[in-house]
Amino acid sequence: LAGLIVYLGMMVGAVLLGGLADKLGRKQCLIISLAINAAFAFLSSFVQGYGFFLFCRLISGLGIGGTLPIVFAYFSEFLSREKRGEHLSWLCMFWMIGGIFASAMAWSIIPHYGNWLVLLTFYNTIMGTKYHFHSWRVFVLVCSLPCIASLVALKFMPESPRFLLEIGKHDEAWMILKQVSYIKTPKQVDEFIEIQSSTGTWYQRWLVRITTTLKQVKRRKKKHHSGSLEVSRTPNACLPFCPSYYGLIVWFPDMIRYFQDEAYESRVKIFDEEEVSHFTFNFTLENQIHRNGQYRNDKFIGMKFKEVRFEDSLFEDCYFEDVTFSETFFENCTIISTIFYNTDLYEHKFINCRLINTTIMEEKEGCHIDFEEDNDFLIYLVSFLGSLSVLPGNIISALLMDKIGRIKMIGGSMLISAVCCFFLFFGNSESAMIGWQCLFCGASIAAWNALDVITVELYPTDKRATAFGILNGLCKFGAILGNSIFSSFVGITKVIPILLASSALVGGGLLALRLPETREQVLM
Repeated sequence: LAGLIVYLGMMVGAVLLGGLADKLGRKQCLIISLAINAAFAFLSSFVQGYGFFLFCRLISGLGIGGTLPIVFAYFSEFLSREKRGEHLSWLCMFWMIGGIFASAMAWSIIPHYGNWLVLLTFYNTIMGTKYHFHSWRVFVLVCSLPCIASLVALKFMPESPRFLLEIGKHDEAWMILKQVSYIKTPKQVDEFIEIQSSTGTWYQRWLVRITTTLKQVKRRKKKHHSGSLEVSRTPNACLPFCPSYYGLIVWFPDMIRYFQDEAYESRVKIFDEEEVSHFTFNFTLENQIHRNGQYRNDKFIGMKFKEVRFEDSLFEDCYFEDVTFSETFFENCTIISTIFYNTDLYEHKFINCRLINTTIMEEKEGCHIDFEEDNDFLIYLVSFLGSLSVLPGNIISALLMDKIGRIKMIGGSMLISAVCCFFLFFGNSESAMIGWQCLFCGASIAAWNALDVITVELYPTDKRATAFGILNGLCKFGAILGNSIFSSFVGITKVIPILLASSALVGGGLLALRLPETREQVLM
C-alpha cells in the first residue's frame, strides 16, 4: 500500500500539474511540483501515525507525478532537432541515477541503526523519550535532499522560450535564447532564426516576428489535424507496456522473497512434547515450532524470539523480562501464574490461549525491529542491481535514438523484453530471478526512453505538458493495475504473469509500429 499510494499520487499529479504547466509556464509549475514533493517527503520521515504517513506519501507522489511531464516538455524546448532524441535519452538516465542513489542510501543507512544513535538520542531529547526516530526515517529524510537541491538550482534557470513565444512574450524569449546561445539552433522557420538577427530596423524585426508566428500557427494547425490519428495512437502503444513493466518490477522482488521464505521454512526446527523446568533462557530462539511442550519455573531474560510458534503448550510459574517477540505467537496454550515484564507480547500474539493468574507489566512501546538482523542485504542488492542494469540500455538508446529512429527503438525494445519474459519460466532460484530481472530492465528501458521522446515531439507547445501528463497518468494507472494483478499470483503460479506480460509487450510493440516517426520533425 505504501508503494501503490505513491503511484496514485503520481497519476493525479501528472494530469493536474502537467495541464497547469501549459497555462502558468514550465518553470513555475516545476517549482510547485518539486516543492510539494520535497515538503511532504521531508514531513513523512517525522510522522508517527501510519495513516498520516500514507497521506504524506500520497501528496509527495502528486509532486513527483507533476515533475515528470513538465521536465520533459521544459528540457525539450531548449534542444535542437538533430540531437533532441539523444539529449532527452540522457535526461531519462537520471531516473536510473535516482534509483541507484535511493538503493545505495537504503543499504548504507537502514541496516546500520547503531551508527545513528547520536542523532536519534538528540532528537529524542527534544521530542520526548517515547518518540522513535529509526534509521529508516533518516533514509526517507536523505532521499528528499536531491529534490530540495533541484528546487534551489531551478531558481537560476530561465523559462522555456517556446512557452514565452506561445503567450506572446517575444522579447523575453529572445533574451533567453541569447543566454543559451551555445545550444545550436536548427535552421528552420519556427526555430526563431528570423528574430535572432541583430541587424535591421525595429519594424523589420517585428514584421519577421509576425510573419513567423502566422506561419507557425498555420503549419501547426495543418500538422495537428493531419496527424491527429497518429497522435491518438500513442496511448495504444504505451498502455499495454505499463502494467507489464510495473507488474514485473514488483513481481521480481516478491518472487525473490517467496524463494527466500521457502528456503527459510524448509530449515524450521520442530520440537514435540519437550519438558523444560528451572532453566534460564538468555539466547535467541529462531525459526522453531514447539508443540505440546511443558515449561515450569523457567526464566526468559534479555532474549529474542524470532519466527517461533508455541502450539498446545503449558507455561507455569515462568518469568519473561526484557524479551522481544518477532513474528512469534502462542496458539492454544495455557499460561498459569506467569509474569511478562518489559516485553512486546501484545494481545494479538495470544491465539485461543488461556491466561490464568498471569500478569503483563510495562509493555514495550514503539518499534523494536533490529534493522541489522531483520533486513536481508539481498533486498538492497536487488534494488541496486535493478537500477544499475538499465545503464547499458540508456547508453544504447541515447546513442542510437537519432540514428535508427523512435519507432524501431520502441518496437525492438518491447519485443526483446517479451522474449526475456519467456525465459522467466526457468527462474527457479533467487540468483536466476535476479539475473532475469536485470536483463528485463536493461532491455525495456529503451522503449521507455523512446516513448518519452516521441510523446514530447508529437504535441504542440500549448498542449505538450498536458498531453505528456495525461499519458503519464495513464501509465501510473497501468502501474497500479499491474502491481495489483501480478502480486496476487506470487507463490501460486508463474504462468499467468509471464503470459500476460509477454502478450502485452508483443501487442505494444506491434502497435508502436503504427506511430509516426518524429526523428526529423520540428517541434510545433
